[in-house]
Amino acid sequence: MNATALSLVLVAAVVHAAWNLAAKRIRSGGTQFVWLYCTVSAVALLPVTVVLLVVEPQRPQWSWLLAAVVTSVLYVACGVALQRGYRVGDLSVVYPVARGTGPLLSVLAAVVVLGERPGWLGLLGAFLLVGGVLVISTGRSGAVTANPGAAKARRAGVFYGLLTGACIAGYTLWDAHSVTGIGAPPVVYFGISSLVQSVIILPGALAGRADVSRIWYEHRREVVFVGLLSPVAYILVLFALTMAPVSLVAPARELSIVLSSLAAWLVLGEQDAVRRLAGSVIVLCGIAAIAAA
Repeated sequence: MNATALSLVLVAAVVHAAWNLAAKRIRSGGTQFVWLYCTVSAVALLPVTVVLLVVEPQRPQWSWLLAAVVTSVLYVACGVALQRGYRVGDLSVVYPVARGTGPLLSVLAAVVVLGERPGWLGLLGAFLLVGGVLVISTGRSGAVTANPGAAKARRAGVFYGLLTGACIAGYTLWDAHSVTGIGAPPVVYFGISSLVQSVIILPGALAGRADVSRIWYEHRREVVFVGLLSPVAYILVLFALTMAPVSLVAPARELSIVLSSLAAWLVLGEQDAVRRLAGSVIVLCGIAAIAAA
């Protein structure tokens, strides 16, 4: 992977871990929280999107809108599943499982469906990443063994992490096709997508008006933080996808797993730090292999 693409992906990973730490703090969020931060993203990106549509040398295509609608459905499903996982499980379980499942499925699909050939070093890096995720997210700590409720929470966290990961794989592959095959400009594409996401979730937000008001009143900072950082993280990835194959970009994003594991331990006080940090070292080795591929 070239240095520019890798740099974009690694910066995106830092930003992604930061907004997920903020999202984890909203335990009573769900659909209403997802709508709020999607709407913040849409409002922030709207003027930029309009300007870019005007100055874009390429004439706007209806295919860009269709592509944005498809990714919006997958992105909304991902956001709702992720928030549900954060409600019932630990950040250091849900996030690594989600972020590890996504690139594994993305790499397999990129090789089998798209015909990409990342080379043995790139594939080794991808599977090291997945192995590190498994080390982070599995195992039985003393707290889990002694507390059946903790074991149930871990299983629920793994389930929603897998569901989120499947959605991540879906929109990662689709977005790679959108910015390379269809030729949608990354910022315009995500700007349209943010607006569509807000519209898609609007019925759920209207059904829970009281929750929307409460979340905005109690967690306004987190909503704005996530709403601004989430598009930044993914627009950087979209640009990286125009420079490198998805089979390398998707796994390299998983530096965020290391950062989230550290945050879960240092900020949220989650347990089992040694095993999860050991898994993070394996993830870093995977990233090094991908960088050399």
